[in-house]
Amino acid sequence: MNPTVAASPFAHRDFRCFFASRIASGVAIQIFNVGVGWHVYDLTGDPFALGLVGLVTFLPSVLFALLTGQVADRFDRRLVVLAAFAAAAAAIAGLLLLLLAGSRAVWPVLVLVFLFGCARAFANPAGAALLPSLVPAELLRVAVTWNSMAFQGSILLGPALGGSLWLFGGTAVFGSALAAFLLAMAYVASLAPRPPAAAGEERGLANLLAGFSYIRARPVILGAISLDMVAVLLGGATALLPIFAKDILLVGPAGLGALRAAPAVGAVAMALRLARRPLERRVGRTMLLAVGVFGLAMAGFGLSTSFPLSFACLAVAGAADTVSVVVRQTLVQLETPDAMRGRVAAVNTLFIGASNELGEFESGVVAGLIGTVPATVLGGLGTVAAALAWARLFPELKERDRLVPEPPAGGTRVPPTG
Repeated sequence: MNPTVAASPFAHRDFRCFFASRIASGVAIQIFNVGVGWHVYDLTGDPFALGLVGLVTFLPSVLFALLTGQVADRFDRRLVVLAAFAAAAAAIAGLLLLLLAGSRAVWPVLVLVFLFGCARAFANPAGAALLPSLVPAELLRVAVTWNSMAFQGSILLGPALGGSLWLFGGTAVFGSALAAFLLAMAYVASLAPRPPAAAGEERGLANLLAGFSYIRARPVILGAISLDMVAVLLGGATALLPIFAKDILLVGPAGLGALRAAPAVGAVAMALRLARRPLERRVGRTMLLAVGVFGLAMAGFGLSTSFPLSFACLAVAGAADTVSVVVRQTLVQLETPDAMRGRVAAVNTLFIGASNELGEFESGVVAGLIGTVPATVLGGLGTVAAALAWARLFPELKERDRLVPEPPAGGTRVPPTG
């Protein structure tokens, strides 16, 4: 490492601003999610409606999958994130107006959630592609870990705030989310402009599909992304947390906020450990093991009728998920040229969106068919089965030893930049 390069990504002003924007926007998203989940379930009392919220949040990632990556690679990524945050703030403002008008209709809420999902569909790839340009290559692995910690920290703070603020009414919840997004916009606006990464590339279908082609040709990246997707798709139970809080654990909206924050307690603890002692060896096997632990923890959560035990199971699941996230994100960032990072990040966002928002829809449907507890337990066990299956389907992932392969004799390997 060059001794003139600072040892911490926080020595770089743009990374500090980006990190602060990640926390502020993450808190806003989590407050919004808690508020929408409680509001929709309060209006309908129907688990399927909660699943529908997840579906309309995820749909934009599918509808605009080919466009979002192109936008991130052809325009200043800072401006893309800023515009997307402005759209998200507009959606939250719309929900505030609905509450102030006393509306009891669900469909306007779903329309605004769809707009919110559109904003996130464009913000996520641009933000992910922006990160590597903020620090030297030597600090990227540490920056990815801190970036994950910012996200998990927002999950820790945001749901607790959202659940507590609901005691003062929905306007307090969505008003706070709007204020947090405006703060995030201020931090993003302070970043230095970034020229388009792929402005000179020719357009065409092959260019649009470049992100899919790039990932498909690399089994390690494909295996890591798809495993993370399947694990959260099957094992995630975020959409069902209002049911656990209201009907099973009997802890109300404040308890719901605590349950949504519980995975972040474990995640932040794990991220702090990984920031101090990064993963060095056997990263593929470690990821597979972490996914298996995540599944077992979610099955335990489904069986629990004790709030402390449920909280602990979710915390363990969050810690295990962080290991998977750090491995996946670091592999994607280190193995992708800068001119393609937007398109690859868009595919990654699509996969992660499928695991989160589409997983919420799947959870709501299955819970409506067989019950909340059986759906959660079977999903957790299905995640364990997926980890075992991926060890056989993607042997390259299982045998991956280091996040950055050892350089050849006499050479130095650096992340691709173009």
